[in-house]
Amino acid sequence: MRRVIMWNLVTLDGFFEGAKSWDLSFHETVWGDELERISIDQLKAADCLLFGRTTYEGMAAYWTKATGTVAELMNAISKVVFSRTLPRADWSNTRLVAGGAEEEVQRLKQEAGKDILIFGSANLCDSLSRRGLIDEYRLGLVPVVLGVGNPLFKAGNPMKLQLLETTPVKSGCTIIRLQSREGT
Repeated sequence: MRRVIMWNLVTLDGFFEGAKSWDLSFHETVWGDELERISIDQLKAADCLLFGRTTYEGMAAYWTKATGTVAELMNAISKVVFSRTLPRADWSNTRLVAGGAEEEVQRLKQEAGKDILIFGSANLCDSLSRRGLIDEYRLGLVPVVLGVGNPLFKAGNPMKLQLLETTPVKSGCTIIRLQSREGT
């Protein structure tokens, strides 16, 4: 069975973006060669990306114009965007799903293949985690407090998680790998 892995940089106060959509300026405080290598390794271990509409639109706008190894991998990998309002998905290798994300992700997990990654997409992550469909949470904890922003984990969705590993990154970020403790 394929694993669904959520990967996000998050501030100490739990935000994955600032008060405005796509305010990711805090990423710059920790981005560097080491995080780029981690990103490349994760992309090579996966064969599918999942996005909600907002994250998909931002990622497509950025990566279709970017260059380098990460851009090549992002543009080549299979992508699924979940949206009831997006009219079409033009980014290379993208399939648009207008129906329920939970059912489609459960089906994808049953297929043969590599890991499935989710970047950003906090609402999609919330929906999938409520159904127990996220196998691993990888958080890049950024030593920044924004005070206001969009929380990665939404209210009303308590989770018991088990720490798998912590890895400090030279730029100041700490990678935290967790999995659900539900049912264990």
